[in-house]
Amino acid sequence: MSTLENEVTFRKQAEVSQSLEAQFDSSSTDFILITDHRTSKSKSLEQLEAAKQDESSPSCCSRYVRSIFRKKNLKKRLPFLTWLPRYNRRDCIGDLLAGFTVGLTVIPQGLAYSGVVGLPPEYGLYGAFMGCFVYVLLGTCKDSTIGSTAVASLMTFQFAQGSWQRSVLLTFLTGIIEIFMAIFKLGCLVEFVSGPVSAGFTSAVALIVSTSQMRSMLGVKSDGDSFLETWISMFKDIENIRVADTCLGFGCLFLLLAMRSLGRVTIGPKDESRRNGFERVFNQVIKFLATSRNASIVIIFTLITMHLDAKGTNPFRLTGHIPKGMPTPSWPPFSIEAQPGNATAGIPPVPGQNFLEMVQSMGYGLLIVPIMALLETMSVCKAFAKGRQIDITQEMIACGVGNIATSVFSGYRCNGGLARSAVNNASGCRTNMSNLYIGIIVVLALNFLTEYFAFIPKAVLAAIIISAVIFQVQYQVVTPMWRSKRSDLVPGILAFVTCLVLPLEIGIMVAIGVNLLFILYYAARPKVTLEQLETQQGIRFVKITPDRCLIFPSVEFVRNMVLKLGSKSTLPVVIDCTYIYAADFTAAKVISSMVDDFRVRRQKIIFFNLKPSVVSIFEGLNTRLVLCYNTHALNQELRPEEGQDLTRSLDSLERVETGPGTSECVSMASTLSLAKS
Repeated sequence: MSTLENEVTFRKQAEVSQSLEAQFDSSSTDFILITDHRTSKSKSLEQLEAAKQDESSPSCCSRYVRSIFRKKNLKKRLPFLTWLPRYNRRDCIGDLLAGFTVGLTVIPQGLAYSGVVGLPPEYGLYGAFMGCFVYVLLGTCKDSTIGSTAVASLMTFQFAQGSWQRSVLLTFLTGIIEIFMAIFKLGCLVEFVSGPVSAGFTSAVALIVSTSQMRSMLGVKSDGDSFLETWISMFKDIENIRVADTCLGFGCLFLLLAMRSLGRVTIGPKDESRRNGFERVFNQVIKFLATSRNASIVIIFTLITMHLDAKGTNPFRLTGHIPKGMPTPSWPPFSIEAQPGNATAGIPPVPGQNFLEMVQSMGYGLLIVPIMALLETMSVCKAFAKGRQIDITQEMIACGVGNIATSVFSGYRCNGGLARSAVNNASGCRTNMSNLYIGIIVVLALNFLTEYFAFIPKAVLAAIIISAVIFQVQYQVVTPMWRSKRSDLVPGILAFVTCLVLPLEIGIMVAIGVNLLFILYYAARPKVTLEQLETQQGIRFVKITPDRCLIFPSVEFVRNMVLKLGSKSTLPVVIDCTYIYAADFTAAKVISSMVDDFRVRRQKIIFFNLKPSVVSIFEGLNTRLVLCYNTHALNQELRPEEGQDLTRSLDSLERVETGPGTSECVSMASTLSLAKS
């Protein structure tokens, strides 16, 4: 029969007999039982005490409601309650300067990213202020700014196909989904997107967005849903290239990259305290020009095109008319009215759609968009966390509420962006209040500057986007990955290639699927350590140690390993279950079959340190296990029965021919001595 000795035995019986405690020496402190494993009602002492408390405690709903309004939880879900009472003049000045600088970056980026989504320029500004206002109250990272990004813009285009109704509805629905993800603690979903997959996806998005802007720089037509199709269509129309737009676009791109590099230039000693007044002013001016390079380029060339347009000699394609003022707050469109086309003007007809048809057209983008947006937002928070813990749930709440508010003002998808947040950090932001000033600047621009936005050349906006996203091509991770674990390159390269060749949503799903197959393979092939041990009484036995839990992908592999190794020796087999913390029904069936095989050939098999939670699973199939929880009990079980042959040992195991993959999972150890307890 089985033997079970553990610490609860000590704790419960010490009051009765002090001498009884001296007979045992537990080797496991991971769990505490009151009764033998054969009793189906085994409970820990802590569980019994908790059960008594639960009987007299209020209902679950009342406890949950009460916990929401606790001061600690209120500060956790409304982070501004923590930093706002300490807000001072110095914080205000730092946030105001940072907000002004980032606002000058957000405006041209918003106008440019709207072209990626396939919408008129004003929609980029509609989605650039409400997210900032919400993040002031609900955000946890002072450096993060909420607005349109390359990833969010491209994915909105992929699933909304250039329709402003579907774009706004996608923003509204994904915001609601993010809030539900926060309520049900589903932030762990981003963990299924590994670093290599994320790097490959982000790199592909950078190239796709750059490609989509090349048509504005070259002045040619392009269509297609993938990277290759877009380039092929542009080459077919290359004879219609606009030389003026091409020269302007590449010239602005060169200036933007040069100004970005200029930001690293400083004069004077490295220690700022030793610099004189001129050196400090010069470095600050250079830093401001580098961080506000987008706005500087836009202002310069807007003034030039306004002058040329007044003379009637403007050779560039311009942004065009942008409506003045903020959009009227309203619910997102839940249907699309059919509109006839105009063949003369080249306007295709718009088919009508109801709400269900609109949702169906978005497909699984309703899940992919929030997950990838959360991944991008978390990368921003981690970049500026400086070791602080990140509240994923709160970030999902902030991003979800921000997108719902954005959709009310006809904006499209927004989330945290690394490039914009880096400008915010470099500009000296001190609290989340910088987002308030960013939003105010965008609102002022919508009300007073839209008539001037019409003269911005499209090639300039395209250059701004390319200069921002080209640095998101993460080629620098290839070398460390090659040196660390080369197999991780497979899902990364696959994500990069599939997202370029196939539609974006299919590419990312394929890459995540392949990455999960890698995980399942490792789960199905645990490493098994094989040792021959000997007690001080001279009893030899085989010890087999799997390094992970027993679940359906791996249990059959472990069973075959144990049977193969056990059949080469008549020694008792001890399975060290220290690392087996979970099992399932399939594992219970396989283990039951394995125990029966050992019983048929009258060879002992002992489970050492098997956790009670796993034992309870095996009990469901009435599996008769021999359990031991310390070396004293193991010595008792290892005593040979009369007539049992224990002459064959593990010496023959070294000559066993292992099958495919076995050499990776079995390690041989020399004969050891098992100390007596």
